[in-house]
Amino acid sequence: MSRYEIVFSGQTLPGAEPEAVKANLAKLFQADAQRIALLFSGRRLVLKNNLDAAAAEKYRSALERAGARVEVVDMEAPIEEIELAPPPSAEAPAAARAPGRLQVAPRDEYMAAFADVDAPDFGLAPVGADLQEERGEVSAPPVDLGQFSLAPVGSDMGQAEAAAAAPAPDTSHLKLVE
Repeated sequence: MSRYEIVFSGQTLPGAEPEAVKANLAKLFQADAQRIALLFSGRRLVLKNNLDAAAAEKYRSALERAGARVEVVDMEAPIEEIELAPPPSAEAPAAARAPGRLQVAPRDEYMAAFADVDAPDFGLAPVGADLQEERGEVSAPPVDLGQFSLAPVGSDMGQAEAAAAAPAPDTSHLKLVE
């Protein structure tokens, strides 16, 4: 006989208001706001487990009437078997390897899947070796500046003339009274 569990991930049914669903679940579970907030944290929570089919359906319908989307999961569902890659052969013959290519022995079954990857063998430089190629002396490009000259100090370099100051306003009609 199969056993089931009720799983909730914080999702509501389409068209259900989240605040109304929270209030319905608080009344259904007789829980405070803090516990209801934990239900809506987005984590996958098992609300009830070890139920028969009739009881699981009863819980599912009650929670969906409250507006919560739940899953009924078979606890005895078969576990999927994963087939591992076969271990690599002892050593590939030297003729099978191209010159300058790297041959890597896998460290475990997971890495055995990458045994046939063709990677270049870059090798390692000795300690203290300079890894950049030497560059020749860089010379300045030939630029002819003979057409340019410097103006003498204080000379006019073609700046725009400053606008003349406006005349002072006439204040002769103003008087100070004591």
